[in-house]
Amino acid sequence: MEPENITQSDNKPVAIKVRELVAGYDNEIVLNKVTFDVFQGEIFVILGSSGCGKSTLLKHLIGLIDPISGEIEIGGIKITGKDRRNLQKVFRKYGVLFQNSGLLSSMTLAENVALPLQQYTNLTDKYINTLVKMKLSLVNLSGFENHLPSEISGGMRKRAGLARALSLNPSILFFDEPSAGLDPVTSAELDRLIIHLNHTLGTTMVIVTHELPSIFTVAHRVIMLDKRIRGIIADGTPQYLRDHSQNPYVKQFFNREVEPLNL
Repeated sequence: MEPENITQSDNKPVAIKVRELVAGYDNEIVLNKVTFDVFQGEIFVILGSSGCGKSTLLKHLIGLIDPISGEIEIGGIKITGKDRRNLQKVFRKYGVLFQNSGLLSSMTLAENVALPLQQYTNLTDKYINTLVKMKLSLVNLSGFENHLPSEISGGMRKRAGLARALSLNPSILFFDEPSAGLDPVTSAELDRLIIHLNHTLGTTMVIVTHELPSIFTVAHRVIMLDKRIRGIIADGTPQYLRDHSQNPYVKQFFNREVEPLNL
């Protein structure tokens, strides 16, 4: 089945290129010959029902897993197969906000944000401290530098994790279910912050989520995965796919429709 595709690149540079990606576990194929591009400055959302391969795809994009076959390029650098050795070259090109924020519980917020700077730069402690304050301010956490993750709310932990993901000024940010565990108001605040950072920094963002309110709020473009075909069934803006898709499952997903019960 060919995916519905209304992608308009407007000749933007490609930030991430995926070609004929085959991925799976224990000889079971989860994704089969998946191909797509993410354009520079785009907020790109990967969505689909449970078990469709969203998290598997994200793990491949950030280099945690090497695919069975196919190619992934980050900023023009291949990171798969024999080119996996290039991962070190692209680590500073991207940051990751994990679903549970990924903060180290024994460290303060400032120490968490400082960690990548200490590991991957030769900056002085004074300059690192200045950058840490700037990153926390960017996510509206000024004044919380000395708090432990356990001393702040779940939404604040997400923002602190985002500050750490931004510490090395990446050109690409990956988000794994950023709204997971958040109440609707806090989730909406995080959505606004994502949009603000995209507008002000021009950062390319790749978000894995199934939260429709967030999808319609932040996404410039989405791809929808389907576990039945082990690949992409739709590619376009969420508004277009909701209103014009000819695929019954895509329309069902975006309009929150369910099959009628046979009572």
